[in-house]
Amino acid sequence: MPIFERTIKMVLTTLLAIILAEQLHLSFGISAGIIALLSLQDTRKSSLAIAKSRLLAFFLAFAIAYLGFYLLGFNLWALFVYLLLSVPLLYYWHLEAGLVPITVLVSHLLLLKSLSIPVLLNELWLFLIGTGIALLGNTYMGKQTETIKNLQLQVETELKELLFAIEESLLDQFNHSLWEKRDTLEKNLEYALKLVYRDSHNQLFSQTNYQVHYFEMRQRQIRILKDILKSCQKLRGETRQSILLAHLIHETGQQLSEKNSALTLLEDIALLLETYRQGELPQSRQEFENRAQLFLLLQDLERFISEKTQFYKEYKEEY
Repeated sequence: MPIFERTIKMVLTTLLAIILAEQLHLSFGISAGIIALLSLQDTRKSSLAIAKSRLLAFFLAFAIAYLGFYLLGFNLWALFVYLLLSVPLLYYWHLEAGLVPITVLVSHLLLLKSLSIPVLLNELWLFLIGTGIALLGNTYMGKQTETIKNLQLQVETELKELLFAIEESLLDQFNHSLWEKRDTLEKNLEYALKLVYRDSHNQLFSQTNYQVHYFEMRQRQIRILKDILKSCQKLRGETRQSILLAHLIHETGQQLSEKNSALTLLEDIALLLETYRQGELPQSRQEFENRAQLFLLLQDLERFISEKTQFYKEYKEEY
């Protein structure tokens, strides 16, 4: 979410919680706004999770505070005992997210020096209003659909360009800028995955893992390209086998698409592998080493394509 939208949401949520608390004539109404501000999260799922955690923490912490103030009186020793008991218990039950805002509410008991039901209900209402308004505010998360779609197109374009550049390196000589292009593409994929993970966690009821799995598949392909580049870097000279492989990589780039099954490319790899096997044996050490690297490269290319075919089989109904 852009910083401007985030700022507006945080300000409005805080003010709305304070105004509502004051309209209900609650004491310490500003605390409702602080709780609302602290309860705003990056995703709807995390907002629900933290609301549940803090609700449980509220009842546990107030039970400890009530006993402490009742037995020891309204003094710092009672607050000390409250913290001494509530901090480890909240952390033990993974409810520590509620420690700070609820301790603020507990401090009201000390200031008012009262454990009456109206005072306790006042604190409960402050908590419910702050948490509830935050959940309401988190129903708006901004739309990332267009951004994710543009990133998908960008990733596919850059991946195609990288494959075509690898083809050229097989036909000429290795270009070290390929490493930089691969690293840039990997960073773009990491950013895209961060967005789709967040978008996935904003879908509370109906959601699909399609986009998550799509970018994860591309990420695995980019990692395989690292091995392909290592093999390309070790090749010396142009051979008939490297030319055939370059053409196959070119075809892979041409067919690179979200909706392409890539099944025919696997067939082409099988044919090229058979061509390698039927070819003449290497006549020199360098030719032998080149042939070995080309064979490794072909295997890596097969893994690269298989990632897409597996993805297509899983999600072909989406198309």
